Amino acid sequence: MAHEHEHEHEHDTVDQPQTSQALQSGGEKLDAAGKSLSDALRISFAILKVIMIILVIAFLASGFKTVGPDEQALVLRFGKIKGVGEEMILGPGWHWIFPYPIDELVKIPVGQKISLAVNTFWYKETRDDILGQGVRPRRPPPEKLDPLQEGYCLTGSRRRPVSAAVGAIASGAQRPGQGEGRDYNIVHTKWQIDYQITGVEQFFRNVHVGDVRPGQVYVDVITQSVTPLLKSVVEDAIVDAIVQYSIDEAILSADTIRRHVMQLVQERLDAIESGMRVTSVQLVEARWPKQVDEAFNAYVQASQQSSQALSEARTYADKTLTNAAGRVAEQLYQTIQDENADEEQREALWALAAGEVQDQLAQAQTYRTKVVEAAKANADYMTSILPEYRKRPELVLRQIYLDAIQEVLTNADEKFVLDKSDEAREHEFRILVNRDPALKPKGTQ
Repeated sequence: MAHEHEHEHEHDTVDQPQTSQALQSGGEKLDAAGKSLSDALRISFAILKVIMIILVIAFLASGFKTVGPDEQALVLRFGKIKGVGEEMILGPGWHWIFPYPIDELVKIPVGQKISLAVNTFWYKETRDDILGQGVRPRRPPPEKLDPLQEGYCLTGSRRRPVSAAVGAIASGAQRPGQGEGRDYNIVHTKWQIDYQITGVEQFFRNVHVGDVRPGQVYVDVITQSVTPLLKSVVEDAIVDAIVQYSIDEAILSADTIRRHVMQLVQERLDAIESGMRVTSVQLVEARWPKQVDEAFNAYVQASQQSSQALSEARTYADKTLTNAAGRVAEQLYQTIQDENADEEQREALWALAAGEVQDQLAQAQTYRTKVVEAAKANADYMTSILPEYRKRPELVLRQIYLDAIQEVLTNADEKFVLDKSDEAREHEFRILVNRDPALKPKGTQ
């Protein structure tokens, strides 16, 4: 028993170091695992911090926006325009804003001109009509104009404002169908409108623009959104303006019609504070109804011939006046006709005259000088022979007579000398006028 008890104590003594060693080994293993876990967590948190910093930097960097050279922009903070006055509008260049959803940058193309074609008032054209012009024979037009399919405008017979005509009817001074403005004509027109956005804030507040979807260009979205509004305004302006002009002015595309329509369109856009400005309005084409094509062709041809005749007459008149007196011909004529005209002004115009008038003046001046010099020479001659005339007047008169006869005979082309005959009571003369065709008057070549 004692031996067994000693043996058991020996076993306990042996097991205690082994257990301590095992515990120590397990603790070391636990410390290594915890350390590894701690290191892993520390590295993970470091990486997470780096990622968060990168995300924050990327988030803030996404706030840098660029505005193009032909654009202006507004900043919307939670859907409300940021800034007051000029501060709310951003010009071209780089700008930083808080990223979405805090801020949003709305860029509007203020420097880009947008075109809009208005063909509402043009007659209906089929695909064959458009593609077959000049190739296929034209189909005969319908007998009647269908207002549900054919677009058209009404023109007045005279340049009378519509407001005046309406006022006259309302007051009872004129009933519908009486007096001026009762004759209306139909004309088909095509128009081209160019506009651009000038007021960024007004345009954003008062003009609806649809949402821009991914892949869409904001300019295209603006154009699609604005087209119905602008087209309606332009159509109303065209109807109101063209009725105040004659069909002749409409067909000739008078510039006053274009300017009138442009003024009305701009006034209506300003009235709704659209922030848009019309830069150009063009009446592309104007044509009478196809149903009266033959009559209008004859009318146009007659008008062209009349215009050509008037142009030729004006050209001839201008040429004649220029040849007659130069650039001052018309003014000189008016001055001559005016009895109260200033004599100095008249003489100045005579001095500026050119052409045939100047030649006539030169010839007249030459003739005047010749006559005056001849008169002076005769006066001097008479003065010189006056003493001799007082002594022998008959002899001097005879000499003057002979000198005159000599001058006359010298300038005569043919001379006939007839002697007196006592036997013949009467003389008969038979002279062939210009009997020699080669004979020319003296002094001609």
